[in-house]
Parts: sequence; C-alpha cells; structure tokens
Amino acid sequence: MAHTEGVPPDLSLADAVTIGDVRAAAARLAGVARRTPVMTSRSLDGAVGASVFVKCENLQRVGAFKFRGAYNALSRLDPDARRRGVLTYSSGNHAQAVALAASLLGIPAVIVMPDNAPRVKLAATRAYLAGAPAGSEVVLYDPAATVREELGGGLAAARGLEVVPPYDHPAVIAGQGTAALELFEEVGELDALFVCCGGGGLLSGCAVAAKAVCPACRVIGVEPELADDATRSFRDGVLRTARNPPTIADGARTPYLGRYTFAIVRTLVDGMMTVSEREIVGAMGLLMERLRLVVEPTGALATAGAIRAAREGSLRASRVGVVISGGNVDLAELSGLLRGA
Repeated sequence: MAHTEGVPPDLSLADAVTIGDVRAAAARLAGVARRTPVMTSRSLDGAVGASVFVKCENLQRVGAFKFRGAYNALSRLDPDARRRGVLTYSSGNHAQAVALAASLLGIPAVIVMPDNAPRVKLAATRAYLAGAPAGSEVVLYDPAATVREELGGGLAAARGLEVVPPYDHPAVIAGQGTAALELFEEVGELDALFVCCGGGGLLSGCAVAAKAVCPACRVIGVEPELADDATRSFRDGVLRTARNPPTIADGARTPYLGRYTFAIVRTLVDGMMTVSEREIVGAMGLLMERLRLVVEPTGALATAGAIRAAREGSLRASRVGVVISGGNVDLAELSGLLRGA
C-alpha cells in the first residue's frame, strides 16, 4: 500500500500479527521490560462512570510502551543484521526505546529525529545511545522540509542498516500488544479498552491481544482532533493523512497509519474517536492530581477518550481499561500546559 490519500487497506495483512506472536514477545520481554502496574482511582471512576483500570506504561523502561516493541524487534534480528546495525525514525519515545534496546543487545543504531523533538526525549535518546556500539548516532532533520521515511531509507541503504520503524512492523506490533495482555491477565475481562493512536502500533497490538483473550471487549482508539488521520481512515475505509499536525501530543503527529496497522485497525478495532487539546490537558491534570502520575500529552489520550465517551453517553460499560502510553514530558512544558488549562 502506498502512503497516499484514498488507498484502501490490504486486509490480508491483518493476520500478520497473532496472539501467538504477542505471547512469544512476552516471553522475550520477561525479566527485561517492566511489568507495569495497574492503578485505580475513585475520581477517575466517577469521571468515567465505570470501574477504570489504568495500565501505567509511563512507568515502563524509557518511560513509554515503546520499549516493548523495540526490544522484541531487535532481539529477533539474525547475527548478520545485528552486526550491521539498525536505523529508526521517531519523534522521541521509539527513538529512546531503540537506543536502549540497541545498547542492551550490543547493536549499532542510527536514530533519525526531528530537530523540534522534545528536548527531554532527545537528551534521553543520546544518553541511552552512549552505551551502544561504535557507529551509533542521532541524525536530526527539519520536519517541514524532509520526509523522515525517505531520509531514513536513504541512510539505511547507504550504510546497510536494518530499518526498525516506529509502528509498522509485525515484531514491533507484537511487542506493544504485551501491554494489553498483561492488563487482561491482571484484571480479567473488560467491557471496553481505550488506547491512544499515532501510527497505530500500540492500538493494533492491543487489539490483537484483546480480541484473542476477551473477544467481547470493545477496543477504542483515541487521537487528537488536530491529528485525526487514523479516525478519518477508519471512518472512510481508505488512507487519510495529516502532515505535521499542530497538536501538543507529539507522539500522535505521525502522518498516516501503516500497511500493517491500517489493516489490523480496520479489522479488529471497534471504533475511533478524537479529543480536543483542552481535554488532553485536563486528563493529564486528573492523572497527576488523583493518581500521582506524570503523563505526557500523547499518554493521556486514552484517558481523555474514556472521559469524553462517558460524557457523550456512548460508553455503556462497567469495566474499562485505559492504557497510559508514556510519561516523557519536559517539566517546564508541563507546568505551562497545566497553567493554560
């Protein structure tokens, strides 16, 4: 599937990731990734009108769920690919995840990042990469003038590197799905599961896990109103794009769903919705005040979605899962966001 407007998903790719792949990823991640806690809050229950179970991936290594997919993908590389090294492109959380996984596994890594990436994520990526083999580096680019996939593809071809994209990769998707698998193992059946959506890797992996272990659970993807490409793609049945959307949720600024994620989302996800910038910040504040959790804007999308669905009367659920996807936010930026709200 070309990444162009109006192209339908290749639904044959929806079977590229199975519950067996997710369970195999869980075995690889055992003892390496954190089994993050599930938290509850009466205040959040009241806002949603249901019992809410919060999967805290903001407390995962590198501060985001991305470590799951990155480590799973890198650990499956053959010896020759490990020797040559990997390349990825990311605004921050996947960059950090690949950098740490590469350091742990002894694999050279080149990380392509936008020059406007959050400072906290850029600094952390460089720090993790310091432990990786020689040849590892961060390459910055101007997102207004450069398509990261084209830049990354050219560098990978020139240097013989294996590309490990942020979301559109079966091993990455399988790794992300382990977050939902753990949630169901801990709390049992759910009526609904809300998951943030950028490129769709976490949403796809969670949908694979949910539909296998709790088929009646409705899986809902949540995007910012200002970056609603996946919601429009889901609604229209063809690919929609959003180039450099001006949302505070930097992890959701991906321009489109991928070949695998579009197919899985269209096949297994029950619904997509959007939330406003104000709703995102409000969810961040609630999570900080009531659960004492530092959550980045993208990480609060699912919480904001559950609250909005309840307010609009569309939730109709008594047991709700929410995946907090990350907590990497600059403290100065966080203060400004909360003051503005």
